Amino acid sequence: MTARTMLLTVAISVALVACGFQTAQPVAQQEPAAPAPGGGMLGSADQRAKQEALEKATPQLKVTEEVLRLSVPGQTIGETVGVAKNSQGHLFVFSRTGKTATVKGSAASMLFEFDQNLKFVKEWGPNNYASGFAHTVRVDKDDNVWMVDEGANMIVKFRPDASVAMVLGRKEEPLDWLEKFVEEGDHLEGTPTARPGVFNRPTDVTWDANGNIFVSDGYNNSRVAKFTSDGTWAKALGERGAAPNQFNTPHAITSDARGNIYVADRGNRRVQVLNPALEPVRIIEGMGAPWSVCLSPGATQYLFSGDGNGKIYKFDLDGKLMGWAQTGLGHGQSGCLVHELHCESETVLYKGDCSTWQVEKLTIGQ
Repeated sequence: MTARTMLLTVAISVALVACGFQTAQPVAQQEPAAPAPGGGMLGSADQRAKQEALEKATPQLKVTEEVLRLSVPGQTIGETVGVAKNSQGHLFVFSRTGKTATVKGSAASMLFEFDQNLKFVKEWGPNNYASGFAHTVRVDKDDNVWMVDEGANMIVKFRPDASVAMVLGRKEEPLDWLEKFVEEGDHLEGTPTARPGVFNRPTDVTWDANGNIFVSDGYNNSRVAKFTSDGTWAKALGERGAAPNQFNTPHAITSDARGNIYVADRGNRRVQVLNPALEPVRIIEGMGAPWSVCLSPGATQYLFSGDGNGKIYKFDLDGKLMGWAQTGLGHGQSGCLVHELHCESETVLYKGDCSTWQVEKLTIGQ
């Protein structure tokens, strides 16, 4: 097998695994898989039965779904994994599309801006070094735009004028990766020890009331990392597991008006709530496997969580399930129907759908 063929094979495998999908194995080689800590994304039979009973006992929300007609000149919209809005009503979409090769094979990250009428404005950070494999985009209270790139292991903060204000993390140079894993034939065994300031497939970012930065990190590091507002490393919490303060794929993160941090602990089928010092506050369950979380603005905030099968769950901040809705059906592919949620209000949400390559506006009725 040539080095080029080996690289192509590895790149395809990495892309399939990145959001929870696995490549098929020949039937003769398959063995029963051990249950993941916390039940995993699908959950155990008991967890699924408990979730079904909870949903039957909880009001189903009336939701109107609007698929947004987003068009980018000369580009496909791609897998719309990230979605956020700024104070001007402009929509930002972080998409898995692109054609440059800056990290471990071809890159798949482009950040698009659309105005309040959904007209394309521009691409942010074109051909930037941190674009590898898109995951989420967030906009802070000052309209700074933050892109979280799982493939590059980097987070970039853009000022409102699209200039770069801060870079967190560090990606592996493609030449080093080729030499180590293709040309020399070494194999990555296990997950490297987590280190300060370095991510391993990060997933999301949020802030507390003082501007401290919190990163869900992520697919491999299984922790929450905290930085001060100027980007200085502060501390981290977590390792892989199912106990409190442990995580199994922290896939999203958000914060409330008090600065409490909500971590979507997807593989453990729960949301862990921490204070700004990364001390435990509570654990919320009842949302299946949370792929994304967001908090509505206003005097009374609500936590919204979405799972890959398209279900949206509404909780009060004490963890009581207030209602739920099924979204995203009838468009074809499924399994990643909610990748990121943006809460515009208690009744209007936006969701990035990486299964069917679209953004939906969800309006919750009475």
